[in-house]
Amino acid sequence: MTNVRLRLDLAYDGTDFHGWARQKGDLRTVQGVLEDNLSMILRHDVELTVAGRTDAGVHSAGQVAHFDVPSEALDQRSIDGDPAKLVRRLAKLLPEDVRVHACTAAPEGFDARFSALQRHYVYRITTHPRGALPTRARDTAQWPKPVDIDAMQEAATTLVGLHDFAAFCKAKPHATTIRDLHSFEWVDVSTPTEPQLYEARVCADAFCWSMVRSLVGCCLRVGEGARDVDFAAAMLAESQRSSQIPLAPAKGLSLVRVDYPADEELAARAAVTRDRRAADDVQLG
Repeated sequence: MTNVRLRLDLAYDGTDFHGWARQKGDLRTVQGVLEDNLSMILRHDVELTVAGRTDAGVHSAGQVAHFDVPSEALDQRSIDGDPAKLVRRLAKLLPEDVRVHACTAAPEGFDARFSALQRHYVYRITTHPRGALPTRARDTAQWPKPVDIDAMQEAATTLVGLHDFAAFCKAKPHATTIRDLHSFEWVDVSTPTEPQLYEARVCADAFCWSMVRSLVGCCLRVGEGARDVDFAAAMLAESQRSSQIPLAPAKGLSLVRVDYPADEELAARAAVTRDRRAADDVQLG
């Protein structure tokens, strides 16, 4: 029996999900909803590997996952061997808060998690006393005080680069907190209908648990004047999660894009990532 690897490009509103990862019990998760529906369509148990395991309440417009399935599973009349036809089938079955953009045969060596070069997140937040615009209330967080975006950018720039982000990450056994933060930009995206609206645009090779929300929270404390701009740099010297850094609300965070190398470099990238993670586990274990 020959297996084929399929790539899914998908989006979801994380408000009513308990995160991406399937959990014990009846908790509703993105992975669980997708796997159950794919398994029913293909009449074969499907297990997804994802680029980024988002937390409860976090959204995505550009999530990527893959799964392996026997080629025979695609020979059904409604699919006729064409993975793209799964998009229409899933659209009829999935709830409105999760959508699959595309389903394609993955190139050789592709791994949604380990082949990824960069993950891009956007955090959307308003400081207006009114709160978020009602039509954006599910993906826009509110901060109770006005902020200085220039001060937040100064703090954010300090955090860019290869650092140990232990102060910004929830502890996870045998997992490194060393990450390469490629960019961190604050942008004023205010409009007449959405005043005092800001976006944090963050990109890294990978993120540890709750890292983006902590990065945002750190900058917001600086922006509101509760901390000076040296606060971010000082936090990089900490060796464990700091209670001084607030965790920004999950609802403002969205995974918007995952970057991959050229097809011929996918397998090599996955091998390098696996080796690095294994070395980290040995060092920290």
